[in-house]
Amino acid sequence: MSRNNDAPLMASISGVRGISGITMTPGVAARYATAFARFLRTKRTGERPPRVIVARDGRAGGRELLGAAARALQDEGCEVADMDVAMTPSVGVGVDALSADGALIITASHNPQEWNGIKPLLRETGLDDSRVDACAPAPDKARDILAAFEATEEPTPGRPTTILDATKNRSHIGVVMDLLGWLGSPVFFASGNEGDDPVPVVLDSVNASGRVIAAEFFEFISGRILGGQVLDRSRLELVHLNAEESGVFPHTPEPTRDNLTELCEQVVAHRAAVGFAQDPDADRLAVIDETGRYIGEEYTLVLCARALFDLGLPDEEDGGERVLVANLSTSRMIDDLAAEHGARVVRTPVGEANVVEAMKRERDGGANVVLGGEGNGGVIHPRVTYVRDSLTAMALVLGLMAHHKRPLSELVDEMPSYSIVKRKTDLARREDAQPVLDALPGAFPGAQVDTQDGVRLDLVDRRAWLHVRPSNTEPILRLIAEAPDEATASDLLDRAEGLVSGG
Repeated sequence: MSRNNDAPLMASISGVRGISGITMTPGVAARYATAFARFLRTKRTGERPPRVIVARDGRAGGRELLGAAARALQDEGCEVADMDVAMTPSVGVGVDALSADGALIITASHNPQEWNGIKPLLRETGLDDSRVDACAPAPDKARDILAAFEATEEPTPGRPTTILDATKNRSHIGVVMDLLGWLGSPVFFASGNEGDDPVPVVLDSVNASGRVIAAEFFEFISGRILGGQVLDRSRLELVHLNAEESGVFPHTPEPTRDNLTELCEQVVAHRAAVGFAQDPDADRLAVIDETGRYIGEEYTLVLCARALFDLGLPDEEDGGERVLVANLSTSRMIDDLAAEHGARVVRTPVGEANVVEAMKRERDGGANVVLGGEGNGGVIHPRVTYVRDSLTAMALVLGLMAHHKRPLSELVDEMPSYSIVKRKTDLARREDAQPVLDALPGAFPGAQVDTQDGVRLDLVDRRAWLHVRPSNTEPILRLIAEAPDEATASDLLDRAEGLVSGG
């Protein structure tokens, strides 16, 4: 995303984003909320008015946008529950817990400080109250919401009214703890520390939504009694970096290697067993091993999937074919793990909504959907929420370490090693990508071709793949390649870029 203050409001099927106070204003928030409420009314049956949760990711300036959205929803006749600062996956759990129709989250995800936006969640009406369902809108519904927004004028603000009690973060913790109990997971192990010495874990919440729930979560998984049974006698000591209420990011918030040097140093300084990094709305997680090495986001999904397989899925969930769902740009490590455990991988177009749509489709078809997610550190477990969830990811990584009673670095080093290289090329127009996409299969004869989202080519004999797709939001072509070594991945990208330049 651009940092230029002249950047326009970006409206897409994922919601809206813009520069706070310039293109992303309370008026825009009210307009989007009005459109969302009108969309919900067209989909509702029954007498109850639409029920909507509002929340924000904690970045500075978000409260004013949240208030404008809440008032607009109420002016349209919605019941509104305000969670204030909350992780996006916590909101997803809350939508299901309240049987709400949806949610609006004031967030610009990993975008820099000056950005803000609105992300919608939906829950299908008429479902049993206990069913996990809330998620980002499927593409067709997202396009309907976008069309409603584009057709809606900025409303005249009404007066504030009383809102429903907010749901609590504790419900999210409870669902994750239920998952660990269902797996029979030991929560943690002493990692070489004997006796009562606590085991340090370092977490960077970037002064945003993760700070609200993390301390309570780590209290729960540190030897608490749940359901009358002590889960583990080891204690975790949370070293919580960047957990202030300021909403001012201490560093660029995307959890990439370059932005997490302090976290890596603090893991070593505290002799911690693991380090975790959340993005502002805490739907993504990056991992640092005990040596201070940035494991990164690509490993998050595969570590969590391995935890589920290694801990052992309960018998009642093991009747159907095991399925893992990931987008086309996610590392093939997930394919290697699936092959080892007799599971099938379903690939989808890039985007959380596409992953969730496939997870639900496979579930309804009788498959045992083990896990879904993306290579950006997003993990989706169908027993918790159909929203990418850093809390679930932390719990599963800790569960994996507890099960094996070995340092994280050793577990990571056992995995097949690949190099992912990413590039982008400017396009005069988005349509200019099509000739390149058409030419790609011919340039790589023998490759397996997937055209769901641009073109992905799998070179099975070389254990490599190439994915080329036009961006949905910018006039650029994204090129990603993965291979056992960086030179091979770079060569694949060079060949693809040659098609762009006509070489």
